[in-house]
Amino acid sequence: MTADPYDYCASLTRDQWAWEFLRRNPGYQRDYQAFIAIWRALEADYGAPPNRDFSRWKQDPRAYGPLPGDADLAAPGGELCTVDDDRVLLECWMGAKWGFYKFPLDPGRVAPGPDELAWRPPPQANGEIEAPYRLDIAFDLALPLPPQLEAAKFRLVSRAAELRRQGLAAPKSVANQRERWTAMLRLLDGTATPDADSAELRDEARALLAGGYRDLLRLAGPTT
Repeated sequence: MTADPYDYCASLTRDQWAWEFLRRNPGYQRDYQAFIAIWRALEADYGAPPNRDFSRWKQDPRAYGPLPGDADLAAPGGELCTVDDDRVLLECWMGAKWGFYKFPLDPGRVAPGPDELAWRPPPQANGEIEAPYRLDIAFDLALPLPPQLEAAKFRLVSRAAELRRQGLAAPKSVANQRERWTAMLRLLDGTATPDADSAELRDEARALLAGGYRDLLRLAGPTT
């Protein structure tokens, strides 16, 4: 029996799922190819870390973002690797653009380990939470927090169970979205047989490619 090439999806963490969509993003693929070509040229001239001549490396304009032909980042968030004149090192510029801290990964990498993934904080959700899914919980800071947190957890779990009894969708999580995300990857890779629901699924997959992969980082589920 031939192994399913998507079997690895069964054990992906939330952070790895975000990577699975980012690595299929054509823009990221183009940026990575441009980035790695520059990086290798710099290594050829100044040596590879940790033995590179960084004093000469940082004097080379190629060592800084943005990539040729790309616009400057508009108010990039999070930590940036800068030098004395506030220029952003190229590898950090890539991270600020695509939402991670670590050295840019080759989009050909499948399921990189947790030590290779370090996502920047995901963007805040837009708009109000729909009423059925909203639960406001007050805390009294004059009282011990641990028992209040336990009580809040109990209320959240009870509310989720109530929503399921009412036939409303359970909150998204890695566990309950894994099968759907795997189907999206098959569509994006052209390995699935289209059916009546494929158009909607493909649109959702493209939205995750375009930037929605960062939204996955707010979902419940194993992170490492």
